Amino acid sequence: MKVKISRYPTHRFYHNWLYALGWSSQEKVSVRIDPWDTWSMDSTLAHIVVPMLEQLRTTTHGAPIVEDADRPEDLIGTVADVNSGEVDEFHFEAWDWVLTEMLFAHESKHNDWEDQFYSGTPDTVWGMDSEGFATLGKGPNDTFKVDWEGRSAYQDRITNGFRLFGKYYENLWD
Repeated sequence: MKVKISRYPTHRFYHNWLYALGWSSQEKVSVRIDPWDTWSMDSTLAHIVVPMLEQLRTTTHGAPIVEDADRPEDLIGTVADVNSGEVDEFHFEAWDWVLTEMLFAHESKHNDWEDQFYSGTPDTVWGMDSEGFATLGKGPNDTFKVDWEGRSAYQDRITNGFRLFGKYYENLWD
């Protein structure tokens, strides 16, 4: 993959004459996608999205309205009428939280987050059942455990981060 995006053009007084000669002030964008870029497209996009979200989080100058249903309980504000144009006291904190959750989800694509929920050592034994089919069972030294509850909670947070990314996609501006 190769992406090249030029700077947004700055209009100068002499550009009016250049327009007449066919010059365009449009930004130049060139994107080349290789076949392997779509093999695991979610992972490929995460490499691009993570640094962009990090920069947006540090340089943002505004924030969209984050619905109460998308906020944690400690960030639900006290504005009675959301249609009044007023923002609540947690307006900017709620958007920072949404950006953090989006970032968390995309960063999780590139780390082995599931490993933290495994403990012990697996000991497997192959055997045969009464019909001659191979079976796989736990051996006498098997201590392998999975924290399914913790793993599920972590996966739910990732899923919510991607849901928020889709829902607030058009608000990813500075």
